[in-house]
Amino acid sequence: MGSGRKPSAARQGFDEREANAKEEVQADEAVFHDHLPIVSSSNDRIRPLLDAVDRLRQLNVMKEGIQLPTIVVVGDQSSGKSSVLESLACINLPRGDGICTRVPLIVRLKHHPSLVPEIFLQFNDQTVPTDEAHVADAIKRATDEIAGDGKGISNTELTLVVKKNGVPDLTLVDLPGITRVPVHGQPENIYEQIANIIMKYISPEESVILNVLSANVDFSTCESIMMSQKVDKNGERTIAVVTKIGLGYVCVRNRIGNESYEDARKEEAALFATHQLLSKIEKSTVGIQVLANKLVRIQANIIAKCLPDIVRKINEKLKASISELNKIPRRLLSVAEVMAAFMGIIGSSKESLRKILVRGETDEYPDEKNMHCAARLVEMLNQFSIELHNCSDHTKNFMMNEIEVLQETKGIELPNFVPQTAFQTIMQRQVEGMSKLPIEFVEEVWTYIEEVVISVLNHHSESYHQIQLSTRRAGHNLVAKMKEQSINWVAEIVQMEKETDYTCNPEYMKEWNELMEQQQTVIDNITRYGSSKVVIDGSRELVVGDLRRYKHVLLQAFDLKMRLIAYWKIVLMRLVDNMALHLQLSIRNLVNKEMEKEIVTELLGTGGGVAIEKLFVESPTVASKREKLNTSINLLRESQEVMANIMDEIATAGD
Repeated sequence: MGSGRKPSAARQGFDEREANAKEEVQADEAVFHDHLPIVSSSNDRIRPLLDAVDRLRQLNVMKEGIQLPTIVVVGDQSSGKSSVLESLACINLPRGDGICTRVPLIVRLKHHPSLVPEIFLQFNDQTVPTDEAHVADAIKRATDEIAGDGKGISNTELTLVVKKNGVPDLTLVDLPGITRVPVHGQPENIYEQIANIIMKYISPEESVILNVLSANVDFSTCESIMMSQKVDKNGERTIAVVTKIGLGYVCVRNRIGNESYEDARKEEAALFATHQLLSKIEKSTVGIQVLANKLVRIQANIIAKCLPDIVRKINEKLKASISELNKIPRRLLSVAEVMAAFMGIIGSSKESLRKILVRGETDEYPDEKNMHCAARLVEMLNQFSIELHNCSDHTKNFMMNEIEVLQETKGIELPNFVPQTAFQTIMQRQVEGMSKLPIEFVEEVWTYIEEVVISVLNHHSESYHQIQLSTRRAGHNLVAKMKEQSINWVAEIVQMEKETDYTCNPEYMKEWNELMEQQQTVIDNITRYGSSKVVIDGSRELVVGDLRRYKHVLLQAFDLKMRLIAYWKIVLMRLVDNMALHLQLSIRNLVNKEMEKEIVTELLGTGGGVAIEKLFVESPTVASKREKLNTSINLLRESQEVMANIMDEIATAGD
């Protein structure tokens, strides 16, 4: 706020708000004094807290999702942000037209008993010492190195450490000033870039927003105020220079031209003492010293408030990272370890497959129904049985096929015999009609089993990329062989049913006898009464054609039809039962005998036993994950130690 500037319209009525401001400041003071037994406003009590937070910031604990209490300085371009920081630090910062601050500038102020200041910059893992006379130039050079020597900005932080006698113990983050119109050399989206950086720093609940406003602007339309209100609607963690928001306000006069800091403070005191309007402002809300004291108190209060939550989050993050790291198998350092791990993968995979494929257990995959193999296989088998029974319709063209075949196979023989040739001819047709179903069923089952086997092998070898590829190939090859064996077996079974006929199942004779009991009734209905419909088996009503023309073979045709119906039930039952037994045996052989042999053959085929350890080299993904977790654990452990030390100091001070 300059000494010769005319107050803006927004400053009208300032006197009326003064009483409220004084009450808020006094209430603020009471809050801070409530915390004095834990955190004092004196440097020797605040400094350890601030050092702890600064150390956590240096460790970059924020990348672990842990927010730190931070005073963030925001304002429109040329609002005087850097000038306020200059006054607090009593050093020169870069000045000029346009954006002076092009990167987040972390200003760490520390009271130094020595009369010789110690000033240095930290960025890009380097520390650059400087002095009061050259600090502005040093910041410009560092900024150019980070953000380029143009007028662009960067979100990479630059830290300025100022250890100087008499400065307040404060850490603030100065952000680029807000501008909407890009100048020559700036990107078109400069406003969006700056807004994104500002929102990143002011959004966390742990951040206190120091909003620096020029006295000659309309506060209600000020960009920085509107941004602050987006994340702090009630102004509970916002403090402003000049205007009244949330935590209060402080009015200051910035240094003008080449004034010394001592002269600037004298001019500031004179301005607020003699100006017609400004002299009426409560003295507890004017001056850099008041601002410094207020910021120190706010900072101490928010750090004390956030410490327990920071400790909790660090401990939780550390525990989670250690747990995740422990889930990654350790690196294998010898052939013996490699072989032990290899056998472990095979053993654990076999046991998982025994549980889900052989024993029908579901505890390993309680929520993955596709891995509940016993239930899924039974569903497929039941569907196969339904399709088999639906593939032959004994009601269609009732007895006509049988009559046709009897006429074509008749020989010199007694008229009341059913020729074996006729039976086999019709049976071959029926078997041929359903011959694709068993093949399709076998292919469907083995496709499903392949998915399960590969899923289990992938799971147990996921930490070893090369071994996972080999076991996957072995799994595919093994299932392909088993599928081929099953298809050949099924084809042979189907061929047997086509070429031969036999059963010792008593159900066949029982069914045939029961059906034959209806023979005379059915024949009479057809020949004597000319019925177009007959009933078989007490319930099945069949439409019949003009069968009276074939009276001489009706008895034989009916007998043949009933034999086919009774025997077809046996064939279907035999197919379903044998298929179930075959698949169970094949699955057991796959898990207990064939899988281990196939995997070993696949591995040894990649280059011999000497090269097997190469298969257990960690994949880039796992290696990267391990490195990331180790880095995170080291960072969190160091952060944990920092917090343990500061909590011990607080506890000791409290005693």
